[in-house]
Amino acid sequence: MKYIVIIGDGMADRPLKELGGKTPLQVAFTPNMDSLASKGRLGLVRTIPEGFQPGSDVANLSILGYDPRKYYSGRAPLEAASMGIELDARDVAFRCNLVTLKYNKTRDRAIMEDYSAGHISTEEARELIQAVDKELGTEDIRFYPGVSYRHLMLWHNGESDIECIPPHDIIGKEITEYLPVGKGEDVIRALMERSVGILEGHPVNKKRVSEGKKVANSIWLWGQGRRPQMPTFKQKYDISGALVSAVDLTKGLGVYAGFEILDVPGVTGYLDTNYLGKAEYSLKALERHDFVYIHVEAPDEAGHSGNYKDKIKAIEDFDALVVGSIVRGAKYFEDYRILLMPDHATPIEIRTHSDEMVPFVIYDSTDVQDNKGATFDEEIAKRDDILVLQDGYKLMDYFIQGKDPSFQPE
Repeated sequence: MKYIVIIGDGMADRPLKELGGKTPLQVAFTPNMDSLASKGRLGLVRTIPEGFQPGSDVANLSILGYDPRKYYSGRAPLEAASMGIELDARDVAFRCNLVTLKYNKTRDRAIMEDYSAGHISTEEARELIQAVDKELGTEDIRFYPGVSYRHLMLWHNGESDIECIPPHDIIGKEITEYLPVGKGEDVIRALMERSVGILEGHPVNKKRVSEGKKVANSIWLWGQGRRPQMPTFKQKYDISGALVSAVDLTKGLGVYAGFEILDVPGVTGYLDTNYLGKAEYSLKALERHDFVYIHVEAPDEAGHSGNYKDKIKAIEDFDALVVGSIVRGAKYFEDYRILLMPDHATPIEIRTHSDEMVPFVIYDSTDVQDNKGATFDEEIAKRDDILVLQDGYKLMDYFIQGKDPSFQPE
């Protein structure tokens, strides 16, 4: 049996007035996802446990079969693993975004204009983070360049008990009320404040201004944590796996799970990502492994931008190039199962993640269902023949092992 998990990050949404009371997922043309829905086992699952922030780190940890209440230690340690940065027991990793702050005339207040600095290129961002590390790096504090706006800071002998707000949660808001709070806040705030003077006059940003692009004029530190301790996927389920994603945190989860991380050219995490390459590399990986996890970030990024047209396009490209390719390619394997779902919702109206339950479908080539009229969207929640799972980490047990007593009809 081959197992294929396909995640459309942030794909779920809420009804929009601009779409006649429908969601982007309902409006988008998704024949491949709809076909799976008509032939698979439908359900709803809560991927964000009560008391947790609705992040992709927590959601994907749940989907992979790990209880966040036991294994979650923060977002940044996962990204560190993806980047090959080793953490010891005294290290605290922080996610370091390059962001665009919009100051008032007296420069005593600023709003979070863009959490991604206009989706700055990786090449430009690398120069900026290297400049920040040169000026702010110490024996205990180092900055590491990542992809686009997503980078990392490592604080040796650092503090982790700090409340840090993700920048994508405060778009358009004045930042004063959302600065880090807790033990060590003075260090983190000072780094963020000092970064502005380094970044604003940098040649990369001067060039971006001349081109009419948003400037990356500050870092924003958040998502901190220490190295997690978790069993590998092989230890849990006795099968080996591979994972493909453009996002460091998801790849970091794969590293800790013991997966082969697939290096696909042209994956960006945005609308221009190499959708088809992700599918092709994943199918090839199934010749070496029995499990593959395919994560596509583009719908989530469109949700954060608040652009429903971009989100519809991302969903349609995901359906045509990823889901469609996988469905066609999987037929060459004798037996296979496909789990299709969002990791969480990223509603256009709030431009950030939310913690509501999300739909899923499990297609089993050996047990094809007949769900007349079913489509893959949020309307699945209204059906009376679905599976409902409150503990999201148990979904993987059901997907691979087939039985779980906690599942009950709605």
